[in-house]
Amino acid sequence: MKKLMKLFIFTGLLASIVSITGCSYGQVVTVGKDYVVVLRQDGFLLGALRKAYVCKATSNGLSNCKDSENP
Repeated sequence: MKKLMKLFIFTGLLASIVSITGCSYGQVVTVGKDYVVVLRQDGFLLGALRKAYVCKATSNGLSNCKDSENP
């Protein structure tokens, strides 16, 4: 029973660490007719790895994306 409880605690801690340090793609802003800016957020070091991607919006999705650090 103790091993099972330790396993549950370890799994919970691992899941919380992964969710905190993971990244997500958030706000999307249109710039002109053809381009959009997509911001990538992260929880690692209070957002130290944030990036902004400028992409061309086409009928097939986003293409020709260029990134910039610390928007």
